[in-house]
Amino acid sequence: MEDKEKGPGWIKGWVAAGMGFVPVISTRLSLEDTLGGVCVRWGIGRMSYRILPGLYAVGKPDADSLVLVTANYKLTFDSLRKNLEGLSVWVLVLDTKGVNVWCAAGKGTFGTEEIIRQVAAVNLSSVVSHRMMILPQLGAPGVAAHVVTRMTGFKVVYGPIRAADIPRFLNNGLKADPGMRAVSFTLKERLAVMPVELIQSWKIALAALLFHVLCAFAGGNTISWSVFFGFLPYAGAILIGCIFVPVMLPWIPGRSLAFKGWLAGIVSAFVYILIYGHQWTGNLVYLLILPAISSFFALNFTGATPYTSLSGVKKEMKVALPLIVISVVFGVVLQIFGLWRLL
Repeated sequence: MEDKEKGPGWIKGWVAAGMGFVPVISTRLSLEDTLGGVCVRWGIGRMSYRILPGLYAVGKPDADSLVLVTANYKLTFDSLRKNLEGLSVWVLVLDTKGVNVWCAAGKGTFGTEEIIRQVAAVNLSSVVSHRMMILPQLGAPGVAAHVVTRMTGFKVVYGPIRAADIPRFLNNGLKADPGMRAVSFTLKERLAVMPVELIQSWKIALAALLFHVLCAFAGGNTISWSVFFGFLPYAGAILIGCIFVPVMLPWIPGRSLAFKGWLAGIVSAFVYILIYGHQWTGNLVYLLILPAISSFFALNFTGATPYTSLSGVKKEMKVALPLIVISVVFGVVLQIFGLWRLL
């Protein structure tokens, strides 16, 4: 172990390898790591929460130690290293532009070319005597394993979906049981990705509030708390798409998240109309705009769930987005028509 400048707190020291000195990383998350993860979950510093790509060491790896490949999104990196306690392995971090493995695989940054580039950059063949790399299963859509092997000489082995299963995967002789290959999206996992979706809704929420206030002003109402109270249906539609749909995801009928959002939105819109009935134009505006808002935010959640493939996301967006836009446009036009009749 070489006593070099440590750098980030999660680097414990340095170890000599074939290509020079490699930083040794801690498998225990510090308070700073935990707080950083919480902030990122709420969208704070999310686009810059990354580490330098390259080779890292866990424990006391040698030339026979296995190589695990991951993304340079620090939340992903932390999730991996905290599950490697007691192991001695190499960790090859790809430059995924600070994006997690599954999303980066869809974008192409966790892909064939980047793996080839990093293997060459760290001179991996001089670090280990074997020729094998273990990749996360969710990274498979972006990787042509046969091309990686041909260009680097390293065989690609796909590990389990969850980092928590890696120790058991290694103990099983690099064999994954069905549980390791099964994709889950539990309530806890859905709640973990919900905050950032909610935080990112502020732009549409602000636009909806502005539209509501302008319509109230054009209708002869003064700006008062009652006007802002009238914005609650729009706020509710946003919360339905961002919170209710993810929480109730398995129990809302349909496969499409956009449809699930629309269905939850239309039901809540009808309930609101039954309780606070308005003129027919106002009610129709709610039925056109509120479900569309819920549908849009539920559709955004598609990018957070591992249930939908990249092609499935594109197909759903191609169908749902035009319908959402049309519904909102008709609702806005009807709202303007209703105001014009009052003048």
